[in-house]
Amino acid sequence: MSSVANQRILVAGASGYAGALAAELVDRHPALDLAAATSRSDAGRRLSALYPQYRCDAVLEELALGAHGELDGAIVAYPHGTSALVVAELRAAGVPVVDLSADFRLSDQSVYEQWYVPHTAPELLEDAVYGLPERNRERIKDAGLVANPGCYPTASVLALAPLAPFISDVVIDAKSGVSGAGREASSVTHFVSVDENVKPYGVGQHRHMPEIDQELALAGACDLAVTFTPHLVPLDQGELVSCYVTLSESVDIDALYTAAYDSERFVQVVDHLPGVREVRGSNLCRINARIDERTSKAFIFAVIDNLWKGAASQAIQNLNLMLGLPEAQGIEP
Repeated sequence: MSSVANQRILVAGASGYAGALAAELVDRHPALDLAAATSRSDAGRRLSALYPQYRCDAVLEELALGAHGELDGAIVAYPHGTSALVVAELRAAGVPVVDLSADFRLSDQSVYEQWYVPHTAPELLEDAVYGLPERNRERIKDAGLVANPGCYPTASVLALAPLAPFISDVVIDAKSGVSGAGREASSVTHFVSVDENVKPYGVGQHRHMPEIDQELALAGACDLAVTFTPHLVPLDQGELVSCYVTLSESVDIDALYTAAYDSERFVQVVDHLPGVREVRGSNLCRINARIDERTSKAFIFAVIDNLWKGAASQAIQNLNLMLGLPEAQGIEP
């Protein structure tokens, strides 16, 4: 039950898949209150009518900053290119923000504009912190703006960061459910095009590639450009990345992954090949890491729920850190 001491959170863009789940998670969070859930296209509708699987009865509102009461934080779930201006207004008002778009994930403005659109708030890039808690926990605690990672980079970077200094080349074969394309794209994807079908997309031009490159470089990779190919599979949600790594030297792979994740609550190194069903509806990432004796390559497999750890629950994890709350509160395994 909500308390008067709870912190008030705005979720802007709550009619999309990630925004709706973020609103649901805020609404049931023991230390947060959902101050408002906004939508440009579905204002006036209850979130529970739009998404009957959720129990959040908030009525979606038009976004009108200053009209939603005093805010302690915000999650912005707008598309890239449209998010930055809203984030800038919130930051100007002193509101801590977790942004689910790509607008602040790439630290280099020129790289962002090469892959996306002209940036409308480049002055905020320097202060934005990449929101992968397992990599940037201490910086997130002090951040006013956190860029929530994309779903593919979340799984890929968690899978590969422990090996980053030893990677000479890597191929990432990624598979995601159709919700990863977003509500608008998913709604126009005809059932017969995805049912009983698997197909690649974004080959050689997927926008998550520079994000993965950036974060692996920060983890110690040298002059690495990943080979990354995503595939659409007939699932509503769930994601698997299979990473095939050519190593620069031999490594004790068990020791590396134990050291990296043994104390992490939401990353589990497992001794079996993980599947997406086992992490569905959770903030967990499960990883299996092994050396292929025939080729001496490292094979790394990681699974997440693309709407949870790949988007909304990771946003709550970040928000908890920013607000000084227990990191796992409201998203406990």
